[in-house]
Amino acid sequence: MFEYLMDGLTTALSPAVFPVLFFGVLGGIILGALPGLTATMGVAILLPFTFGMDPTAALVMLIGVYIGGIYGGSIAAILLKTPGTPASAASVLDGHTLAAKGQAARALSISAVASFVGGLISTIILIAIAPKLADFALRFNAPEYFALALFGLTIIASVSSTNILKGLLAGTIGLLVSTVGLDPISSVPRFTFGIMDLYSGINVIPVLIGLFALSEALSQLEKILSEKSVAPPKFDHKLLSARDLKDILPTTIKSGLMGTTIGSVPGAGADISAFVCYNEAKRSSKNPEEFGKGSIRGLAAAESGNNGVTGGSLVPLLTLGVPGDAVAAVLLGALIVQGLTPGPLLFAQNPDVVYGVFSSMLVANVVMLAIGLFGIRFFCRIIEVPKMIMIPIIVFLSVVGAYAINNSMFDVGIAIAFGLIGFVFTKLDIPSSPVLLAIILGPMAETNLRKSLMMYEGSWSFLYDRPIALAFIVLAVFSVYSTMRMKKKQKAQSDAANE
Repeated sequence: MFEYLMDGLTTALSPAVFPVLFFGVLGGIILGALPGLTATMGVAILLPFTFGMDPTAALVMLIGVYIGGIYGGSIAAILLKTPGTPASAASVLDGHTLAAKGQAARALSISAVASFVGGLISTIILIAIAPKLADFALRFNAPEYFALALFGLTIIASVSSTNILKGLLAGTIGLLVSTVGLDPISSVPRFTFGIMDLYSGINVIPVLIGLFALSEALSQLEKILSEKSVAPPKFDHKLLSARDLKDILPTTIKSGLMGTTIGSVPGAGADISAFVCYNEAKRSSKNPEEFGKGSIRGLAAAESGNNGVTGGSLVPLLTLGVPGDAVAAVLLGALIVQGLTPGPLLFAQNPDVVYGVFSSMLVANVVMLAIGLFGIRFFCRIIEVPKMIMIPIIVFLSVVGAYAINNSMFDVGIAIAFGLIGFVFTKLDIPSSPVLLAIILGPMAETNLRKSLMMYEGSWSFLYDRPIALAFIVLAVFSVYSTMRMKKKQKAQSDAANE
């Protein structure tokens, strides 16, 4: 294995392959930073260009776009409060708060380092124990997926700022939105009102663009019109310090391991991983009250968690031929186009390609870190652009991003509608993240709950009969309990301070 890995590293650094890898990562970062243009879209767009390319070079370019795209979403999330991708939605909670405090460079450097560590951990685990992780992923059936989704939904309480009831209200709205479309089991239309565009449900990307990008544009426009603030925010150029690195390293490593495990489970993507890792970092922190107010651990957990998925999602793809997420599904197509069959035989018949991919992932993460750190001085210029110029650009990119998903003006209308909802939520101090989280996890929870009940003929015994499902249920209960306890403690401290 070591010999193949070194050969793969030589190939990845060769003059014929490295430029392809570099521009793949750079292109992925740019795509990820633009609202609506996800890593999946970037890989899908470039797939036709790989026809006729060397298999290793083709896969290296696509994986470079994947890794760069997942990281790139954090740039817009931190600087503009506009997640470039769903995977970076959790990074808004603390990343943009740091930028608003004038610490944009620090936040971007923490994001780059955490993304690198998460991606590096996932790649090392992919190389070392891919078959064993794939075996673990195979144990997941409908009950385990439901329990995982239920555990994810408990995070709503954690990301609900200081008012859990408002967070639950937002989460309920998200769950209701997730039921729009065809019933996942019986295919009966639900809440479609005869509108054909609603039969396929409401896409999460326009919702994300509306809740974060357009609502923020409306908020900034209101400030300008009311003359509250027209001057661009000032920031320093200090990157993360040695103390910052020491503080975030344990959280970053833990989140990278969690992200890799979550990514190896088919269907659980980077967006879910980011929120789960963020919640775990907050739960285990000695200062959970700092989360949501500019916590560097919160930002590091979200970024390491979503980048940990990059290696994890390739575990079932390469070992079993089962894609772990949407990007892995496109990569499956790329493998087939190159005449390669994913699965156990791939390691035996094409070890040069497999270990070339492994080595390129190591190099791609280093390239991502280098571009991320060296590009900070240029990224930070974005927030120095006058708001009257920036707001139309954000709106334009948001509309283009929403339209580009399905080439549909209906999706643009959805983005605008949720932009207005997000603006109203801001006024009422209702968090937007629970809406997005519920829309992502709602279908997963509903579909697998109903499948589980059919498997067990209406019995709920699957909740305690299956060890993995039971473990997630216990984690969900503990998550709710620890969050309620933390909120109660914060309230007691606040009351004592006011006396």
